[in-house]
Amino acid sequence: MKYLQKCKDCRKYGLINSKSKCIYCGGTLINPFPPRYSPIDKYSKYRIIYFKEEFKKRFEES
Repeated sequence: MKYLQKCKDCRKYGLINSKSKCIYCGGTLINPFPPRYSPIDKYSKYRIIYFKEEFKKRFEES
């Protein structure tokens, strides 16, 4: 499934190409699948810091 991509703008699916452009609207293609789960998560501390900052921005500044 590494060849299937999703357009960021029009949300339609397409196959990956050399320019990473959507054939329908010309938008950018992205990977539609979340990263695989791993019990040994070497990036968890960075993700936790990011979510704490986002939480502060959204809920504490209002």
